[in-house]
Formats: sequence, structure tokens, C-alpha cells
Amino acid sequence: MGHKLFSYFTFTLIFMICLFHFASPFPSAYSQLDYTFYDRSCPHLQMIVRYGVWTALKNETRMVASLLRLHFHDCFVNGCDASILLDDTIDFQGEKNALPNRNSARGYEVIDNIKADVERACPSTVSCVDILTLAAREAVVMVGGPYWPVALGRRDGLTASQQAANEQLPSPIEPLDNITAKFTSKGLDLKDVVVLSGAHTIGYAQCFTFKRRLFDFKGSGKPDPTLDVSALTNLQGLCPNTDSSNTILAPLDTLSVYKFDNLYYTNLVNNVGLLESDQALMADPRTSAMVTSYSTNPYLFSNDFAASMMKLGSLGILTGNKGQIRKKCGSLN
Repeated sequence: MGHKLFSYFTFTLIFMICLFHFASPFPSAYSQLDYTFYDRSCPHLQMIVRYGVWTALKNETRMVASLLRLHFHDCFVNGCDASILLDDTIDFQGEKNALPNRNSARGYEVIDNIKADVERACPSTVSCVDILTLAAREAVVMVGGPYWPVALGRRDGLTASQQAANEQLPSPIEPLDNITAKFTSKGLDLKDVVVLSGAHTIGYAQCFTFKRRLFDFKGSGKPDPTLDVSALTNLQGLCPNTDSSNTILAPLDTLSVYKFDNLYYTNLVNNVGLLESDQALMADPRTSAMVTSYSTNPYLFSNDFAASMMKLGSLGILTGNKGQIRKKCGSLN
């Protein structure tokens, strides 16, 4: 794994050539950003971020999923503004301790370390949200996922909201209609639901997020009938029906835990998706065709995932004189 990461770090500049050949499909948001935003003010930014992510992944490959999830949870709550990185203050309760993030959101220290390196090279120049957005991209590419260009120039928000995080972030036990409504309220669509759910090809979930599927699905007192019998037996062994098992981790994609690929969709086709919200994509006729298509066409998934990540990174951005460039990501200046 370390050799692969090192090879990526050494040769990844090839990808940067592609940066200037992409025309943004999201002019309303991306017109406020610029692919060359820091070229003069912080010319080594992308290399610093890349090295910081590489170092983190060398120590813990699981951090890929953590950084990607941190970026998603940031952008999905009132836009991409690094609000998820803010600690609580006397003025607001931040998002770190919201129910979807408490004891599960990770990677804060990775972003803090990268930010410290960036500050040494380019003081008070680069926003925490741009660093997080770049870090998520770098992490995905380092484990075999698609590259997508990241336009820059976002500024950091001045507040955070625990309540907003509790209300706006999708839950793994919500019906697909509810999740889709949350996506569409952000300017995303049903296709983005299916595509971005594909991020679950990497990472882990705590047992409490799916345990009801194993023992008491929707109050029936029985397991989820759509779950493959062999997978059910294995998961019941890993996550016994006791509170003490709540924080035990299970891989979201047992076929390729640390590789970003399309096997997540193969799992859904085979009824071995881990989360209720994931397997629901195969059960719904509006989304099942997309799931099947992505399960057989990895290139299609890669292209669509890159496009959806560009859309995600454009949500609710602050530019110009709005917000600030934080010196430390966990606190306002």
C-alpha cells in the first residue's frame, strides 16, 4: 500500500495537466472560483496537501473514507465553508458533536496538520475549506478512485450549527424519499444520491447504524428479508444484539475495503449492502437501473462520481469578501 501511495505522490503531477482542460458544468457556483486561484499566492499548495494526505494514509488507510466523509458532511450543511471543523464557542454549538458526527467524524487532525504546513508556506492565504476539498480529492485518487479538478477560492464560514447538521445530514435509516429530498434541497438530484452513495466502497460503519436490519427490521422482530442469508449470519456474529456491540466497525464494502471501485454496486445487486439506505437503492425502480449499470461499468461510475463531487464542492460557497481565511481551522480569527 505504501509503495502505491509513494508512486502516486511521485507521479501525480501528470494529473495536474488535465486541470486546465475541464470546462465547469456548474457556472453559477464555479464562476466564482478559479483553478489557478493560488498559483501566485501559494504555488506549492497542492503538493503540500498531497503530501499531508499521503502521510496520513501511510499511517492509516482508513483515513481516505474519513476525509471524504468530512468533506461531504461539511458541504451538505449550509454549504462548503469548513463549518464542520469549528469547535464550540460561547456563541454557537458547532457540528462536531451533532448526532451524525459525534464519535464518528474523523480526520480533523489531518486537516489541522496540513493547514499548519500551508500556513508556514503561505500565511493567511489559503482557506481551510479549500484544503479540505483538495484533501478529499487526493485521498480518493490515492486508493484508485477518479481524479476531478477542484476550482479554488472558497472562504471559511464564520459560524456552525449543530442543529443544522442534525436536521440536514442524511441518516442511514431514512427512507430513500427523505434522503432524496435532502439532496434536492441542496441543488443535487436523485442521480447524485446514487453516485455519491458509491463513496461507501471504502470505509466502515458502526454496528448501531445497521443493527436493526439484523434483528428487528422496522419493528418486525425479524431481520431485513432483503439481506443475503450468509451476510446476515456473518453480521449477527460481528454485531450481537447488545449495546456493547454498538461501536464495533464493519466494512461497508467487504470485497475491496481499501480500494475505491464500483464493487459497492455489485454488493447491492447481490443483496449484501451494509446500510439500509444503500440497499434501498436496489429496491427502488427509480434507482435500481443506475445501480446495475454502475455495477457493470466502472468507468461510467468513475466519470459520474467525479462530476457529482464537483457539484458537491460548489454548494453554498463563500467567495470575495464573505467569510474569512482562518489561521486555525478549529477557531475563528
